[in-house]
Formats: sequence, structure tokens, C-alpha cells
Amino acid sequence: MKKILVVGANGQLGKCLQKLSSDYDWSYNFIFLASGDLDITDSGAVLSVLEEEKPHFCINAAAYTAVDLAEQEAAQAFAVNAEGPGNLAQACREVGAMLIHISTDYVFDGDTEISYDEDNFTNPNGVYGASKLKGEQQVMESNPKSVIIRTSWLYSEYNKNFVKTMLHLFSEREEIGVVNDQFGQPTNANDLAEAIMHIIESDKRVYGVFHFSNYGETTWFHFARKIAELSGSDIKIKALTTAEYPTPAARPRRSTLALDRIESAYGIEPRYWENSLQECLQTIMVSK
Repeated sequence: MKKILVVGANGQLGKCLQKLSSDYDWSYNFIFLASGDLDITDSGAVLSVLEEEKPHFCINAAAYTAVDLAEQEAAQAFAVNAEGPGNLAQACREVGAMLIHISTDYVFDGDTEISYDEDNFTNPNGVYGASKLKGEQQVMESNPKSVIIRTSWLYSEYNKNFVKTMLHLFSEREEIGVVNDQFGQPTNANDLAEAIMHIIESDKRVYGVFHFSNYGETTWFHFARKIAELSGSDIKIKALTTAEYPTPAARPRRSTLALDRIESAYGIEPRYWENSLQECLQTIMVSK
């Protein structure tokens, strides 16, 4: 039985992978390590764990994701998002494991009118994006036989994310304001987990950088309106400009990702974001 090591099991994606693992327990042995179980910035600890467990696959779902706070905590962001993935990639190379590492649309500056493909020029706006880009570079330098998946606007029924924040605000306020001039693709973390397992299950081994998100472009404002519509909220949502809602870290204006490569290489066809959102909201409502 092949072994899959999941690092960052306490995050959104890690929890989605844990939920999904029950569908695969007949063919894979899953090991889930939360951030407190393994410090990926400690190269010795990383190598020790991988030598002991000897996984066939390692999924790095661990990340520093506080986009604004990263501007003040650059060293910590780079340690977790760059050095850590490099340590995992090197250890995977030494034990013969395939690394699947998760990155972000924030490696792009968003100054475009078209979707980014994997080979487009990267130019992150802030520390978070820069640290994630450095992580990609560290992974490929340490172990070219790795898969890097850039994703965007990740949400799920777990942890803190835009969807759950909106639902909380809907219950507390009569009106909110949401930015309407930043464009991207919402991604259900459960769909990303399924895409990762599809890659692991595939007979093909295509390495490098891939993009995965749900289909369709929207803005944060329209994303919020769809959440309200599907959840039955009558809250008033005001459209704001980025200038009206300043943040410490600049966000990409348009960071939609072209999805052709992952479809061609692995036959993965993402769902439309509205359909995935509806399913997630149903899960959240049932669990209340």
C-alpha cells in the first residue's frame, strides 16, 4: 500500500484531504501532520520524518497565509513559504517521494486583462506573494520531479476564509462593503483536494507548475453577492473600489489563472465556481 504524507493537516486543504482520505483508505495509507507536528523550516526534522515514514507522495499544504501581516513578518513568511518547501523538496528527493506543493495566484501582479498561464512573467506585489514565488523556486531547484499547483481565492467549510467571514458578517450587520475591482477565481478547497488525488492516482507523471481553480471569473463583490443569494441572506452589499478599502499589502487587480495545462496533462476539468460554492454552503448549513 502506497503512503501519502500530508504536511499542514490543520489548514483548510489539509482538512479537506483528511475528509477525502476515507474514499482512498483501501489503496493508500495517509499520514497527516499538523504544523505543530512538524516544523518544515527545520531541515533536519523534515528529513528525519521522511526517512522514518518513507512516503511515496508528500503533499505540502502548510503555508503562512496572512497576506497583510506578512508585510511586518517577512522573515517568518519566507521561512514557512520558501525555506520550508525547499526542505521538503530536498527530503523528498532523498527518499524518492513525489512532492505536490501548493502555491498561489499572488505570484502575479495582476496587471493584465487576460488569464495567466504557467509560463507568464511573475511579479508579486507584496511579501506574501514574493515568499510563495521563492518557495516555487526552492522546490524546483531542490527537486525538479515535483508538482507545484497555483490556486486562488481558496475557501471551504473549514477554518477562516472569505465565505465563512461573509456568512458571519451577514448574521451581524445590515450592510457591508466589498471590493468590486479585483478579479479572480474562487476555489473550493475540496475540489483542489480531489485534483491532487487525481494527480496521485494518474498513470502519468508530468512535473512542473500547474494552475488549478474553479472555472469562471468574478470579483470579491459579486462573490459576496452570490454567497448572500445562495445562503438566503437579504443583506445590503455595497461595491467598493480598492482605493476605498486600502490594505497593508497590495492585491492583484486581475489574477485569473489559465487551466489548460492541468486539463491536458492530467485530464482534470474543474467545476464552475458557483456550483462548487453552492455545495460548500450546503455543507456549512447542514453542519450548523
